[in-house]
Amino acid sequence: MIFRVWAPEAKQMEIELNGRQRLPMTPEDGAADSGWWQVNVEAAGVRTDYAFVVDGNGPFPDPRSPWQPHGVHGPSRVVDHNAFTWTDAGWQPCPSAAAVIYELHVGTFTPEGTFDAVIEKLDHLVDLGITHVELMPVAAFPGSRGWGYDGVDLYAPHHSYGGPAGLKALVNACHQRGLAVILDVVYNHFGPDGNYLGVYGPYFTSHHKTAWGDAVNLDGAGSDEVRRYFIDNALMWLRDYHIDGLRLDAVHALLDDSAIHFLEELAVAVDKLEVALGRHLTLIAESDLNNPRIVQPIAVGGYGIDAQWSDEFHHALHVALTGERSGYYVDFHGLGDVAKVLQQAYVHAGDYSAFRGRRHGRPIGGLPGYTFLGYLQNHDQIGNRARGDRINHLVSLGKCKIGAALVFTAPFVPMIYMGEEWAASSPFQYFTHFEDKALGEAVSEGRRNEFAAFGWDPADVPDPQSTETFQRSKLNWAEVTDAPHAEMLAWYRALIALRRRIPALGSGHFDSVTVHFDEDAQWIVVDRGEAALICNLAAHPQTIPWARGGDIRLSSCEDVHLGEGGIVLPGECVVVIGGIGD
Repeated sequence: MIFRVWAPEAKQMEIELNGRQRLPMTPEDGAADSGWWQVNVEAAGVRTDYAFVVDGNGPFPDPRSPWQPHGVHGPSRVVDHNAFTWTDAGWQPCPSAAAVIYELHVGTFTPEGTFDAVIEKLDHLVDLGITHVELMPVAAFPGSRGWGYDGVDLYAPHHSYGGPAGLKALVNACHQRGLAVILDVVYNHFGPDGNYLGVYGPYFTSHHKTAWGDAVNLDGAGSDEVRRYFIDNALMWLRDYHIDGLRLDAVHALLDDSAIHFLEELAVAVDKLEVALGRHLTLIAESDLNNPRIVQPIAVGGYGIDAQWSDEFHHALHVALTGERSGYYVDFHGLGDVAKVLQQAYVHAGDYSAFRGRRHGRPIGGLPGYTFLGYLQNHDQIGNRARGDRINHLVSLGKCKIGAALVFTAPFVPMIYMGEEWAASSPFQYFTHFEDKALGEAVSEGRRNEFAAFGWDPADVPDPQSTETFQRSKLNWAEVTDAPHAEMLAWYRALIALRRRIPALGSGHFDSVTVHFDEDAQWIVVDRGEAALICNLAAHPQTIPWARGGDIRLSSCEDVHLGEGGIVLPGECVVVIGGIGD
């Protein structure tokens, strides 16, 4: 078989096979200026371990390694993507506009923390009403535990999760149950431990800086091959692993001054693959830019990404429920912002942001609501709190139910975070397993200092390197059938089912959303035309104006009275009214 590697600055390249034999590599097709080196090893095949030696240094893993069975510092291993037997012929995911997405972390979703163990819980997701499973990053990262955002071998599924075969088995099992799979990929930076890309070529540039240091090189010398590296990676997940969509981490950190932005080039490549496969593929961006260009069609000057996360919906909802105003929450004030975001996706659409000290964002134009994902929680908004608190650790279950109802009746595509559906008791904390002891200690100290600046006691901040921090973050499935968890699970199931039964609740048309609220009295009414959501966030009963009739289709509490001109709700209660105008 032929081994290839891009190393444009190398003077000499060798391949090391199975830790013993070294063979010289030659410039591909004799064209030294291409930067590609190759060697044909007839004896090599599936499960051959190999690594590259660059100008006598190394050996180093393959930048495009398909498998790192011994971790990120070990040799790469050959994988035959045609060897797996798929049983999903003819599979198509449901339309993105009708999706209900479930974000999960493989390592903490089950006690075992493997792809195979996730399969054992898929029926729970089907019963819940989930359509898409979104996996947090699975590309190989240092150690045996981590969030996955410190990945360094982007083509290799993490070894402790189950490697390439395990991921394929999980995707295949999802498709068998009617579940689509979205994979979170990180193209804006690499982890600090096990990142050998700089040895091979100009994968990074000092021309741009990010929170992680030098940016990935998307627009400098040698950037054509760097861009191709990421695009080929995206296509590999979609083609070889049958993944249905990608969630692109922090695209605002993909710094690119090219005339054709990297995101646009990626979207075009994925569109071509979609045609070739005959299967719907989706790209979802995470961005804090509030720039609709990311999700506008290429034909009107956009980047062509299909959808993006709506952090501002989360922030507005979180502040309304908790009253927290620290950090970036300083820009949000309560129900008024919830009303605003429900009708225009962004709170800041050219408005002044106190957190940033400047105007931020621009209006979305005519984009529909299903261009945005709405959520009450996600891995960031839980895990980047000092103690990894979930919303049910911060407010009552009554308010949690109100928050969930606002998510599932919003014009956005709803997403929930693992365990949210039963108000899981376990936190989701930040954990790492850096093999470099000094790096691990620096991360732990940095975490304590970061939260101390926000007024947290450093002693309350869990040590990311501690095994206990990781174990504490695992879901406790034994509690699902216990009170009050079973009650919350029934509420989520009912909300998802109701969203499907009443089409107006799943409509992505902003012009069908009318919102009334009283900040002082703490109530909000979201009118969707044929249905409406009425919420009392106050702790005491009160009468909320409502004169459009209808009948109660779902209620989080008893003793609800619907009369002429108003509805009497107990404290921290929410109801869904249907049959309006019948």
